[in-house]
Amino acid sequence: MSTKGSNKKKQSGSAKLNQASMMVVSLGLAILVWALLSSLPGVSSIIVSPLRFAKAFYKELVNGDLAINIWVSLVRIFLGFFLGLIAAIPVAFLLGWYKTFRTIVEPWIQFLRTIPPIALIPLVIVAFGVGTMAKVVVIFFAVFLVMVISIYQGVRNVDLTLIKAAKVLGAKDKDVFFDVVIPASFPYILVGVRLGLAAALTTLVAAELTGASKGLGNMIQEAALYFNMDVVILGIVTIGVIGFIFDKLVLWVEKKLTGWQEVRKV
Repeated sequence: MSTKGSNKKKQSGSAKLNQASMMVVSLGLAILVWALLSSLPGVSSIIVSPLRFAKAFYKELVNGDLAINIWVSLVRIFLGFFLGLIAAIPVAFLLGWYKTFRTIVEPWIQFLRTIPPIALIPLVIVAFGVGTMAKVVVIFFAVFLVMVISIYQGVRNVDLTLIKAAKVLGAKDKDVFFDVVIPASFPYILVGVRLGLAAALTTLVAAELTGASKGLGNMIQEAALYFNMDVVILGIVTIGVIGFIFDKLVLWVEKKLTGWQEVRKV
């Protein structure tokens, strides 16, 4: 048994090392392609070289602007995301569990889902001004609609055999809901969390169009006005890195909390 366990650990360690090596190679190739593109005539004014990017990163890091902008944007992202999560979970379960509620509410969910968050900015500014709340509302709108659809599909896809078996054993509707439906839908909730975080990040720049003075979206917009493309790319890369970290954290939580079923490797 100990030999088998040791072999499994070695294989797991080797797989992780190979994966890390592949990521390093991928990053190196990306930087090489980036450097080649930035050296082309007419392209260098838009896609700055990795060296210029590194200088911009160092400058923004040293003067503290990058840290402030990241913090301000993260606060807006987390507020919009958690409000969207809190609202999406009960609405999604009601949609999946009660036909009458679904008949009334689902058409409105589908209608609102087709409206881009940026279209709401004029209304949001009139209703909430240009403060933090306006940004949070725009992010909330995007997050809520993405997550409610994902979680709702999870509730609808619960195996009917499990529900029938629970009822045969004498479970009431409340017990079926809390002991069968919610656990079976949990992986879909985590998928919704991943999609919601992605929606929050992609909506961030639009949200910060509502008169923000700080934040990554504002940093990108101000730099674009003065054609500081190194800072623009810095802001874009920073948002991408934050999104990548969030996604990996959610995947880690998924592996820890859904050990009772096979977790699909992404």
